[in-house]
Amino acid sequence: MKFGQLATTEGLILAHTLRLSSGEVFKKGRRLSALDVKTLCADGLQTVWAAQLEPEDCDEDEAASALAESVRGEGVRRADAATGRCNLFAEHAGLLAIDAERVRALNRLSPDLTLATLPLHSVVRRDDMLATIKIIPFAVPGALLRQADALARASLAATERLIRVLPFEARRMGLILTMTKGLPDSMLDRAAAAQRVRADRLGSVVSDEIRTAHTESAIASALASLCAAGCDPVLILGASAIVDRRDVIPSAIEQLGGTVIHLGMPVDPGNLLLIGRVGQTRVLGVPGCARSLRRSGFDFVLERLCAGLDVTADDVMDLGVGGLLHEGPWRPTPRAQPVLPPSVAAVVLAAGRSQRMGASNKLLERLDGKPLVCHTVDELLQTGVRPIVVVTGHQSENVRAALSGRQVVFVDNPQFADGLSSSLRVGLAQLDSSIDGALICLGDMPKVRREHIESLLGAFEPSDGREIIVPTFAGRRGNPVLWAARYFPMMKELSGDLGARELQKRFVDRVCLVPMPDDAVTIDVDTKEALDSLRSVGA
Repeated sequence: MKFGQLATTEGLILAHTLRLSSGEVFKKGRRLSALDVKTLCADGLQTVWAAQLEPEDCDEDEAASALAESVRGEGVRRADAATGRCNLFAEHAGLLAIDAERVRALNRLSPDLTLATLPLHSVVRRDDMLATIKIIPFAVPGALLRQADALARASLAATERLIRVLPFEARRMGLILTMTKGLPDSMLDRAAAAQRVRADRLGSVVSDEIRTAHTESAIASALASLCAAGCDPVLILGASAIVDRRDVIPSAIEQLGGTVIHLGMPVDPGNLLLIGRVGQTRVLGVPGCARSLRRSGFDFVLERLCAGLDVTADDVMDLGVGGLLHEGPWRPTPRAQPVLPPSVAAVVLAAGRSQRMGASNKLLERLDGKPLVCHTVDELLQTGVRPIVVVTGHQSENVRAALSGRQVVFVDNPQFADGLSSSLRVGLAQLDSSIDGALICLGDMPKVRREHIESLLGAFEPSDGREIIVPTFAGRRGNPVLWAARYFPMMKELSGDLGARELQKRFVDRVCLVPMPDDAVTIDVDTKEALDSLRSVGA
């Protein structure tokens, strides 16, 4: 390829944008036609800075597209090339696999060819950009492109190409949570929920959960049960961290005839991770930092297992570069100033007329010996959620009387007939700037328990992007929903009876779905038939 200030002739590729005296603009990269040449010469431009391709040259877009085809493997698609750039995207969710050595070798062939990728083993979603190819000059020699193609296609198998996406394999995981005296149930609930979220994001499910004492025999018994049930991998999250290969959890693995493959990893948080095996079942001793959903070394290992990769001791020990991660709020001995967990309030919507129930107020109907509205509030009172704001409206005095003696803040909504959004507005107005989030609760969900609420609280981490926490069961979204404070102004602008569903769609990348072990989060009481059904179940 020739490049420089060349005589204006047909076929040249402009190196810079030209603005003619007529006001017409010839953009950089334009290939000159016979008419273009006539126009430029008439404007006094007898020479231009340009590129002239030679017979063996491949223009930038053709070269970028060809190189993209050479490097892309399974699960990767390419976009059309433009201005010498061709982007690669994920065809499905999974783990990004890259032959890093060959990528480095390709980039060393010539500064004219560049390939930039996401980090190795990144978790990607469908349509995420994985890599970009940029041809620096307007053309490259065909010989260079053939050399790059040969390097990229060291094997014709797509599974051996430089860039591919490994799909996550659906797995039935087992979870063992150990308990010691004084360990609060809320910590176990949040830890279990975090593992359910992790599994769900990787296309898997925690199908079996066992809570047991933190002793060698109890853990071994639970582990044997989960192995027999076909769970793989089995996650063991101990009440006490694993500090030695002879500690309780590794001893339990060996008691079953299993093997401890590796203990410890150069990733922080996540140092105290164990990899073991009992028969064909992989066993992970989970570090305590995994009680939070904030990313840790445990995620590195679990993601690779779910993508069908084996994880060896050498793999773990190679994770040190890039292994210093951000700290979560739950770490007992932080590296620096501790981060406090978010402050969460609750808004209980108890103002509606319950018209589908006929003449009665459904919130005052009794179930299991107490009014319906008391079930929601009593479960909230067992958590750290404060304040608990109860919005009343229809039969306000009767609802307040039903909740008499409970530590809640009452506020009346005189416009309750305008719909649920009016009560939401009134309730949020009671929260001050110290509140990081609010749990929006319906007053007619009597099966929601403390452990469901704790699961949502454990997933809430606005600083880490988890700002809207939604419970699910069997793929259905339910209630209550936990919202970060930054959405309060938008929620106050809502109208009608639909609540904040549209905001969930609008900010989908900030939604964290938390799978629940039962259907309590999808059960509300809108009719007499629904209430009678609940009563018959409890009878």
